[in-house]
Amino acid sequence: MSGKIAQKKAQRVQLLLLDVDGVLTDGRIFYDEKGREIKIFHVHDGQGIRWLLQAGIQVGLVSGRISKGVEKRARELEIGLLFQGVKDKKGLLDDLFRRTGLAPEDMAFMGDDFIDLPLLKKVGFSLSVPNGHPWVRKQVDYVTKARGGAGAVREICEVILKAQGKWRGLLKEYGRLAR
Repeated sequence: MSGKIAQKKAQRVQLLLLDVDGVLTDGRIFYDEKGREIKIFHVHDGQGIRWLLQAGIQVGLVSGRISKGVEKRARELEIGLLFQGVKDKKGLLDDLFRRTGLAPEDMAFMGDDFIDLPLLKKVGFSLSVPNGHPWVRKQVDYVTKARGGAGAVREICEVILKAQGKWRGLLKEYGRLAR
């Protein structure tokens, strides 16, 4: 998809939904010696999420798995929409449409595998990562340059903020303007 079409779709985003494993993380799952799951998150992705929230754009996390680490990360970032153990992602989206009053065109979703396709096909701006399944990447509006778990979420947060004209204002607090 052309950059202009992606930019137009990004202008409408009022809610960014993110798959966790493979998007917010690199997809690997670690277990410690006691069998506890360990997930690794990139600090840059967290900063991008904070910027979106600061700009008035909602963020939600969606996962088919249940993880205390994901719950903790959502609390740290003050993400109010956390959905874990979701087997029917399309049904979740239909519920979100009703709860938020947003239209599909006002939502973006970033996923990386077949289970994400029902959401990817229903939102206004569909996103994936270069380490996502090749067939899924062909189905979306935008594929990030950064890999899942390595800044992909930050990248798309910047795309949305720039498309909506909110990027420069955000950077003013850091004492310089974006180019």
